[in-house]
Amino acid sequence: MDNKTSNLLDIRKEKINELKTEGISLYPNDFKPDHRVCEVKDIIEQNAETLGENGRKFCLAGRMMAINKMGKSSFVRFQDAGEQMQVYIQKNKVGDDIYALFKKLDIGDFIGVEGPLFQTRTGEWTLLAESFRLLSKSVRPLPEKFHGIKDPEKRYRQRYLDLIMNENTRQIFKKRSAIVAAMRRFFDENGFMEVETPMMQTLPGGAEATPFKTWHNALGMELYLRIAPELYLKRLVVGGFEKVFEINRNFRNEGVSTRHNPEFTMVEFYQAYATYEDLMNLTEEMFCDIVTQISGDTRIEYQGLTIDFAKGWKRISMIDSLSEIGGVDPAIVNDTQALLAHAEKENIQIAKKDRHGKVMTKLFDALVEPKLIQPTFITGYPVEVSPLSRKSEADPELTDRFELFIAGREIANGFSEINDPEDQYNRFIMQVRQRDEGNDEAHIMDTEYVEALEYGMPPTAGEGIGIDRLVMLLTDAASIREVILFPHMKNQ
Repeated sequence: MDNKTSNLLDIRKEKINELKTEGISLYPNDFKPDHRVCEVKDIIEQNAETLGENGRKFCLAGRMMAINKMGKSSFVRFQDAGEQMQVYIQKNKVGDDIYALFKKLDIGDFIGVEGPLFQTRTGEWTLLAESFRLLSKSVRPLPEKFHGIKDPEKRYRQRYLDLIMNENTRQIFKKRSAIVAAMRRFFDENGFMEVETPMMQTLPGGAEATPFKTWHNALGMELYLRIAPELYLKRLVVGGFEKVFEINRNFRNEGVSTRHNPEFTMVEFYQAYATYEDLMNLTEEMFCDIVTQISGDTRIEYQGLTIDFAKGWKRISMIDSLSEIGGVDPAIVNDTQALLAHAEKENIQIAKKDRHGKVMTKLFDALVEPKLIQPTFITGYPVEVSPLSRKSEADPELTDRFELFIAGREIANGFSEINDPEDQYNRFIMQVRQRDEGNDEAHIMDTEYVEALEYGMPPTAGEGIGIDRLVMLLTDAASIREVILFPHMKNQ
């Protein structure tokens, strides 16, 4: 805390003690506003003729953001849920005692006011206070109005101040809420049922990632925060819920960056009697619907790029993308050693012991992914990197899987599911071998899930979409921390 803030804090504490001595209630809980500022603004727009000093009265509450004291009268600008309104307070209207109390208050304090509206000489609709109350006394001073909070570190650690001072931040999280609501409506309108599955699991499954571990005292057992809900959602398909979705948290013990947070939000959904191609069509429709609702157009601006979500997204196999987009000679795509040599030439770090599918995928990550700006589905992922995806009938080395890329980053991952329990067991065995070879993120054997498949699962396709990254796109946010209310940070 700097000296200026420390001095202001001392002054406020002295003022609070004075108010207490005078018997002023600093935190009453009996004031009930009858309108919000946004509602009053709607009334002004639609029924201004009913307003005026002798017209309708309003009871409002909010945080004082600016005070202009002028002797026996003052103007105050207060904020309610991000919307601001002006109040005019006169000593002869509210009385000597109340006006004396008002003059002792500070920016940041919550007030309750009641009275009619009038227009100032500049035409601004203003509430004329006939009564005035202190509702909550702030102790710490807000940041300076004209500077706000620019330091990202402070904004993320003290998001409440960021929300008070920065309108853009408030709009990001309002839009995030609208995006999630639009997604829920889409699933509901398409016959999906929303469900909840365990966040603490006995085995970490559904993705290749390092989990967080915890311990359950009563059960005397180790548990893992889930890295994905996939294997539980597919158990529900086995149980007869044929179209399900879940919007909730996943946890992965990985690094923090502009694209990664250890705790993040995803939607996963599963549909019986569907294929990965059906889900690509559904995803196009859903994104187009959400973007149009949120932005009013299928086109958005993201970090200087114009991205068009109109239907007709590009679809290309990983193999073809390596040559057409990544510049890899098509003649070497199926040659592991040649790909490793190409990677070395491009200064791409790939372990020589990696299998062909892993080598191909790492080359894709480096050479192709950053160039996928417009919505693009990449299909035909290798079996080695797709432990839960159905094998392609055309090429058993590949899977019926896609990933969606927009603005150079992965947004969604989907595939036709394995419903052959023997095939799934063998894929888990393959993953166990990879763990033995040093891949700590490889999938753990889950015999209980295999047992569920043995009861029979219909042909099914499933998909996961990163909601944080989608919100980044639709709010033009460069960092994932801008769209998560309380991102993880190192201790100060």
